This record gives sequence, structure tokens and C-alpha cells, in this order.
Amino acid sequence: MQNPFESGHIKNYVLLYASVVVIMVLFFIASTLFNDIEFYDKKEFNTQKEENSVPVKEENLSKSPKLKFKLLDKAY
Repeated sequence: MQNPFESGHIKNYVLLYASVVVIMVLFFIASTLFNDIEFYDKKEFNTQKEENSVPVKEENLSKSPKLKFKLLDKAY
């Protein structure tokens, strides 16, 4: 195998490296130029609390809801 520094092939390696760097820079510039940044309006939510006209029935709250699953008496 020949030494690339002595045989003059180092110029090809440097040109290859430089061409890859130039292509990367061109792709970066193209992606920043053609990438449109969209600005969205700030969304504001209604912070005022609306009062319900229908009162909540207290009878339903006092009853314990029936559980679908039976819990174990002893925790393991």
C-alpha cells in the first residue's frame, strides 16, 4: 500500500472532504431559506366562571356509589 502523502493522492482526499462540507453547507442554507416559519395567534381562554342555573342534588352525593369490584378485606 502506498502512502497517500508521498504519492500525491492526498489532494483527492482533501477535495472529497471539501466537497462534502460544501454540500452540507448548501443543504443547510437551502433548508433555512425555504423553511417558512408560521406564527400563530396567542390563544386566550375564558377565565370567568359561569354559574350553573341547575342546582346540584345533594341526595346523590350523600349515597355511596356501588363499586363494580369487591375490594379485599386484607391488603397483602
